[in-house]
Amino acid sequence: MRERPFGRSRARVSEVGLGCWQLGGADWGEVTDDQALATLTAAADAGMTLFDTADVYGLGRSEELVGRFLKARKAEREKDRFFVATKLGRFPEPGGAKNFSLETFRAHTEASLRRLGVEALDLTQLHCIPTEQLKRGEVFQWLAALQKEGKVRHWGASVESMAEAMLCVKQPGIASLQIIFNVFRQKPLSELFGEARHRGVALIVRLPLASGLLSGKMSQETSFEPTDHRSYNRDGQKFNVGETFAGLRFEKGVELADALKPLVPAGMTMAQMALRWCLDFEGVTAVIPGARSPKQAKDNAAASNMRGLSDELHERLRTFYLDRVAAHIRGPY
Repeated sequence: MRERPFGRSRARVSEVGLGCWQLGGADWGEVTDDQALATLTAAADAGMTLFDTADVYGLGRSEELVGRFLKARKAEREKDRFFVATKLGRFPEPGGAKNFSLETFRAHTEASLRRLGVEALDLTQLHCIPTEQLKRGEVFQWLAALQKEGKVRHWGASVESMAEAMLCVKQPGIASLQIIFNVFRQKPLSELFGEARHRGVALIVRLPLASGLLSGKMSQETSFEPTDHRSYNRDGQKFNVGETFAGLRFEKGVELADALKPLVPAGMTMAQMALRWCLDFEGVTAVIPGARSPKQAKDNAAASNMRGLSDELHERLRTFYLDRVAAHIRGPY
């Protein structure tokens, strides 16, 4: 597994990490404890050192499972080192506007520390909080205060739109931005990558497979459990529609994914092509696809050591996005 520097810091992270939203068991269908721990172990065995979770994933369950994994791994392999990222700002208690104070940020951070079983968070991130809170600016001061207290080593922001990203990237002390970026969602290339590189801000890519569309395994008949956001948030009923199928209508997304299948290079799966596409951009620090099984984690990790896509294929994928995809994306972008 290749590693990349984490922005301006001395830290290095695996360029393919594990997104742990699904381990909460609340928004991607049921995942048992054994499944979750086996997936985390397989990811680590494949060389992943970056794990991204959030306090709200399963109301702490994802963090707790990552914490259990870290404790067990340390007992087995004391020299292993991991970079664990979490997020705050959307926990339902106290919830809403009451979440936004230094006292609440500190309480939520301390709860994450307990669940993860660590002395300091490698990275905490604002979790797609309201734009008006970003504009007020106090949230960045609170994160800096927690960093000064030693509870947080680095801080950043997970955002929905490029307007939010451009606001956050200019904040003194910010270490990273987490963005939606994939073959179906290429806007950050022209609006963010250069600025982040100039300022030494790491870019963490979530939804690199567009909620599974870019695995190429879905059809118009594919269905999901009622508890899966790919059922209940298809049109943004619960949160930003961009978090589900990258903002595409499911039927259109399947159609577009099918059209890409002939472009997949020999020796790659479609998912690996999609991950490799992201990794071919120097501005990307890491991609964090989710996985619900050890095999998925291992297959995702393999993209790191695959040859980069050809210039011709990159050009075709760029043209495909501009001509056939961009006009269909919904939600803040």
